[in-house]
Amino acid sequence: MTIAGSDCSSGAGIQADLKTFQHYRVHGLTAITCIVSETANLVRAVSPVPVEIVADQVSLMLESFEIAAVKTGMLFSAAHVTAVAEILQKHPGVSLVVDPVMVASTGASLLQDDAIAAYREILLPLAKLITPNLPEAEVLLGGKISSPSDLADAAKKLSQLYGTAILLKGGHLDGPDCIDLLVDGNETHRFSAPRLSVKASHGTGCTLSAAIVAELSHGKNLADAVRGAKHYLGQTLEHSYHFSSPDSQELPMLNQGTLAF
Repeated sequence: MTIAGSDCSSGAGIQADLKTFQHYRVHGLTAITCIVSETANLVRAVSPVPVEIVADQVSLMLESFEIAAVKTGMLFSAAHVTAVAEILQKHPGVSLVVDPVMVASTGASLLQDDAIAAYREILLPLAKLITPNLPEAEVLLGGKISSPSDLADAAKKLSQLYGTAILLKGGHLDGPDCIDLLVDGNETHRFSAPRLSVKASHGTGCTLSAAIVAELSHGKNLADAVRGAKHYLGQTLEHSYHFSSPDSQELPMLNQGTLAF
C-alpha cells in the first residue's frame, strides 16, 4: 500500500507508485493524503484530504487485505503524520518504508513545518527503512552534509537516532557518480551508479521507495530489495522521455508505464 499524494501529471506520488507496483506484479492499494495540481516543473496547488478520510482509507485497507509492506510519501501535516502513525502502530508485522517527502523537485514545500516533529517522534521509529535525500536528511539531523565523505557518518547517525535502517540518497552531491548508502544495523552497503544526463528526475524518490516496498513484498531482504529497486529506477531513467506542452514548455516524465525488461 502507498500512503501519499496524488500527482495529476503522473510522474510522482500515487500514480508513480501504482505504475511501479504494476511493473513488479504486486497489487497496489492506496490512501490519498493530498491532491496536488502539478507538473514536473510547477506545483500550482496543494489541497489536503481531511485527516479522518486519510485515516479511514488506511484503516479500511489494513482491515480488508493482507498487506505485506507499506510506503508513505507526502503526508503534508502533523495531523496526517500522527493519524497514519497511530494506525500503523497497531500493525507491527507490516514492513514500513518512509520516504520523508518535504520538498518537490521544483523547490515547492510539500510539508508543513509542524509535521517534522511528528515524523521524528512517532512515525520514523516505526519504519523498517527511511529513504531521505540529502536535504531531507539535513532537516532530520539538523546539520549539513556537504561531501561524499559525510555520507557514512550521516547515515549512521540517522540510523542510531531513529533505531531503523537508513537509505541515504546522495544524488544531490556533485560528481560523475550518484552514491547511496544503506545502513542496516552493523552493515553498510554502498550503491554507486553513473550520473545520467537526463531531465526526467521528477518522482525518482517516489518510484524508488515504491520499488523497495514491492521487492520486500516478494520476500527480498533489505539489501537485495534496495539493489533491485535501484536497478529498476536506473532503467526507467535510461528509457525516460519528454514532450512539450501546448505552450512549448518541456515536461520531463518517467517512462515507467511502458517499460518491459
